[in-house]
This record gives sequence, structure tokens and C-alpha cells, in this order.
Amino acid sequence: MSRPDFTTLPDLAVRSLGGSVMAANDELFAERENLVKPEAPSYQTYTFGHKGQVYDGWETRRRREPGHDWATVRLGLPGVVRGVVVDTAFFKGNYPPEVSVEGTSAEGYPTADELQQAEWVPLVPRSAAKGDTPNRFDVDVPWRFTHVRLCMYPDGGVARLRMHGEGVPDPRYLAAGAVDLAALEHGGEVTGCSNMFYSSPRNLISPGLARVMGEGWETARRRDDGNDWVEFRLAGAGVVRLAELDTSYFLGNAPGWASLRAVDARAADPADPGAWTNLLPRTRLLPDTRHRFRLDAGAEATHVRLDVYPDGGMARVRLVGRLAPAARDELALRWLNLLPEGHARQVLASEGGLEDAEAARLAGARPLDSVALLPQPLATLLGG
Repeated sequence: MSRPDFTTLPDLAVRSLGGSVMAANDELFAERENLVKPEAPSYQTYTFGHKGQVYDGWETRRRREPGHDWATVRLGLPGVVRGVVVDTAFFKGNYPPEVSVEGTSAEGYPTADELQQAEWVPLVPRSAAKGDTPNRFDVDVPWRFTHVRLCMYPDGGVARLRMHGEGVPDPRYLAAGAVDLAALEHGGEVTGCSNMFYSSPRNLISPGLARVMGEGWETARRRDDGNDWVEFRLAGAGVVRLAELDTSYFLGNAPGWASLRAVDARAADPADPGAWTNLLPRTRLLPDTRHRFRLDAGAEATHVRLDVYPDGGMARVRLVGRLAPAARDELALRWLNLLPEGHARQVLASEGGLEDAEAARLAGARPLDSVALLPQPLATLLGG
């Protein structure tokens, strides 16, 4: 049985989601920050600076001593990595012949020096790499990571590092009040769309404001009587009370109208058109405008569908509401169960008030299936 294409999953390391290259042991020829740029790498012939040909990637000097080069990346979306792409585009005589990738999970905001002492888990073992190629590696490590480290043996250049996987939000930072239930950083995801000719609908639920039209979602022009749509799976079941439909930078290509519908997949089949209920009736939109709509309190929902009429583009979609108590419990257990053992022990001791031995016992007993098994201080914190 063939594996699903992991590149359809979000890139947890990309700069536009908050990823950052914290440190590298060397970047003489090309700066490390290029590794997590969202756009595809580019190349211009005979573009020389004082240090040589300018590369859109990370490139180290030629090693004259034993060892290897490395770069440490803080993931913008901590989560479970399902696949890695080490893209050596345009690096032909200067690519690393071998690479590896490791991951670690850390509390708070450790410095690059502090991470040197962390417990690193192999995600991609030392493996052969080709030049001018998106080298793809499947990952079978079931833990949530906050940082990764790319190693090149012995040196060379890499254009982009893509860490595709599933974001796993830390429930301690999901306020008990209103949150954006669709946000990628909170665990929301796009589960379907009618068209993504110009750009991905995942842009709609990405962090921050779009800076240009290309950072939103845009469809091809329709030449029929239908309309375009996007379906979102919410971070957890909840009640949506506020919608923001942002058409910023879409001037002659914004939708004329939009509507929102919702369904609770725990009680109905999203494939059944009759299972969906209205959140926002078909409503006129303006170009280049952040529209905000108050919504009547309805039933809990797990999925929301945006319909645009007839086609066009949008910068961002925000669906603000409250998580259902059961959904908060599910998110909390998923997060705790996916922490590497050392990080889980640390959380159970520091947040749960357990002695080291008891924290180790409970961490080793995972996966836990109920928040009732957690120490009361931690259960209260995670439950909001």
C-alpha cells in the first residue's frame, strides 16, 4: 500500500508560519535564513558578490577539518513530522552528499546554545542526497517536536528545508475564552476546496495579515453557473460567534458575495448536503476590505464551509468562538500523549506538581485516555 503524499501537509518550519533558523555553525557563502523562505528557490546566472555566486539557500565553506555542518530551526507550528524535503535546487557542484535531520521538544523559548544540550531524536538518519533535487524522506517518528536540526556531511549547500506534518497546538495557550477555531496554528485545517488555481486555500487560515494578493487564496475565473468553496475542519468542536472574511489586496478579483455553513461531524455526515446549517447567509462583500460579521449562537460544529460567489480571491478567514469542553479535553490529551517522554515528564512535574518518580511513571503510562488521570493542577490548567 502506497503512502499518502506528505507534501500535501503544512510545512511546519516555513517562515510564513513563524519558523526561524536560530543558528548555524557556518554560513559563509549563503545565509541560513533562506532555508525556511516560503517561496520556491530561484537562481540568476553570473550573480556574484564578494564571497562568490549568490545562492538562494544556505551554503557553508569547504571543510578542511573533520566534522559536519548544521543548522537549528525552530518550527513555526510544533507538531508531528510526517516527511522532510531537503531541497538542493541549483546546488550542483556544491551540495552535501549526505544529510540527516533530528528533532527535539522543548519548553518555552530556549536559546540555540541551550538546545545543544537537548535530547535530539533522529527523524531522517544519515542518508544520501542528490544535487539540484528535492530530496524526500518519509518520517515514522510519532512525537511532537518544537525544533529540528539539519546536518550536512561534510558541508555544502541546501536551498530549502521543508518539514511537512500535522500541527499540534499547546492547549495551555488556547485561552478558555474566544479563539480562532479555524487557525492553522490552533489545529485547524483545510479539508477540501473547489479550486486553487492561483494559490492554496491553506493561506486563508495562516497567521497574521496577508501582505500581498499572492498570500491569500484565489481561484480561476468561472465560466459556468457554479461557485467556489473551501471547507475547514476546526481545531475542535465549538460554537462560532464571529467571522472575519478579509479580501485585502483583492481589488478586481474579490468575490461578490459569500456565505458560511457549519456541520457537526460527530452527529452528521459532512458529505450530506442536508446536514449543513447556515452561519452567515449569502452576503455582499467589498474588494480590499476586512469584513467582520457577528453570528448568532448556534449548535457546536466541527467543520465550516465558505462559499464564494461566483469565484475570486480572499486573503484570510477567521472563525472566532469557544471550544466545547470535550474538545478542550481531546486537544489536551493529544498534546500530552504526543510529547517525547522527557518533555512529558517535565510538564507533569512542573505543571502537575508531581515528584520526579511519579511524573516518570505517568509519562510512561501514556497514551492516557482521560484528563481525570492527570494531576489536578495540570487538568485545571488544560481545561481552562
